[in-house]
Amino acid sequence: MATTDWYAKSENQMNSSAVIELSDGADDDGSVGDMEISAGTRQQAELHHEDGRDEEEPGTEATLMDAMKSQMADSVWQAGKQQARKAFDLYGNIDVLRPYFDVEPKILVSRLILSLVPRVPRGTPQKAVGELYGPVMIVLTLVAILLMGMKDAGHTVREGTLMGTAMGVCFGYWFIASGLFYGVAFVCNTHITFLQVLSMTGYGMFSFCTVLFIGTVLHSDYSHSLFYFLWGVVGGIAVLKMIGVYLSRTAGKTQRLAICGVVGFVHLVFLLYLHFAYHKIVEATKS
Repeated sequence: MATTDWYAKSENQMNSSAVIELSDGADDDGSVGDMEISAGTRQQAELHHEDGRDEEEPGTEATLMDAMKSQMADSVWQAGKQQARKAFDLYGNIDVLRPYFDVEPKILVSRLILSLVPRVPRGTPQKAVGELYGPVMIVLTLVAILLMGMKDAGHTVREGTLMGTAMGVCFGYWFIASGLFYGVAFVCNTHITFLQVLSMTGYGMFSFCTVLFIGTVLHSDYSHSLFYFLWGVVGGIAVLKMIGVYLSRTAGKTQRLAICGVVGFVHLVFLLYLHFAYHKIVEATKS
């Protein structure tokens, strides 16, 4: 009996230890499995997070690029709008040009007459106006006189070409001669502004209108005596008027001689050019 009880106790202890060992093994396997599952889940989450971040980065860059493009376009639009507004304000504001063209008719007539009345320099600077209404009207009148002479001679040509040539010659001389006179005056240390030179050169072209108009109406086809007389008298008076203004504002004999020679030569030679170039066309047309 005693032996039997001992065997029974031994078997019970072995079974219990086996159960404990099995349960411990089962727990270990479960924990390892849980660890593997959690590690796999973590890796999948990290991979998913990285994929999401990779998917979000291109979208973020595209959004930034769109924002930069829109900002640049807006800045360019604002800059262009400001420039256009400034240009419109400049050209639309008549008050900017009003001082240069606000001349009374009586004053304009007196200035036309005074452009042919020379004055002797007395040591004080002679008055030089700075308005452009009179010179512009004189240049346009010269253009009309040239066109009238062409038509009176029977020279047939398209109006557009004839008008463009006449305007190009007259306005071209006005601007180029004024620039040349101002350059020489600057070198000779003459106290005069470009606006005054531009105005005085324009009023000096009134002699062109007088000589060419009389020459067109009373000119003989076989003699240039009347033209030479008007060229020497009217053209010479206009040159003396301009020279008097330059002399009164220039110090030094050499400088005075230089500016007087340039002004007189250019003015009288251009009047000769207008006359003989025009009559050459007339003679060719009549022949």
